[in-house]
Amino acid sequence: MPAKIRLARAGKKKHPYYHIVVADNRSPRDSKYIERIGAYDPGVNPPYVHLDFDKALNWLQKGAIPTDTANSLLSAEGVLFKNHLLKGVQKGAISEEQAEQQFNEWKQNKERNKESVRETELEQEKAAQKERIESETKINEARKTEISKKKVAEFEGSEQGESTEEGATEESAEAQKSTESAPAEETSTKTSSEESSSEEESQESTEDKS
Repeated sequence: MPAKIRLARAGKKKHPYYHIVVADNRSPRDSKYIERIGAYDPGVNPPYVHLDFDKALNWLQKGAIPTDTANSLLSAEGVLFKNHLLKGVQKGAISEEQAEQQFNEWKQNKERNKESVRETELEQEKAAQKERIESETKINEARKTEISKKKVAEFEGSEQGESTEEGATEESAEAQKSTESAPAEETSTKTSSEESSSEEESQESTEDKS
């Protein structure tokens, strides 16, 4: 019976995840399957992959053919490489010990690459976070400067208003003083003129008597 290793969709609308299954090649997609051998969730970072390595390898040895996406997942997990090494053992090209050694070296290289990728991602996250902090600091400093300028402008405006009021008050006081001094001057003028006329009259009366 021809078999295929493929993905069977599950999950909610717009938030899918997939089962990695072995199904009859003639059955439609997402229909009944022979066996489930793993799961795949592309909606997380990094994508989640869970695979039963031995079952997947067993089905490959039985002749099951993976679809393109399933083939990528099996390759990333090392199933295809292990299957390739076992074929070499069957043909006598390499021994089982050599196959096991090569596969272990492949796994170690994969782990080192994963660790390198994680470190790179962490460095990028730190750099991005630092950039965000610097940007926020600049924005906050600009806001503080703007607020300070507004406060200075308001303070200068209030001082100018107070000086204007003081000047107006002084002008009013001077005007009032000048108004008060004017009648006094007039009274003094009148008094001196009256005294002068009185003296003239006294002098005339003296002349008449003589």
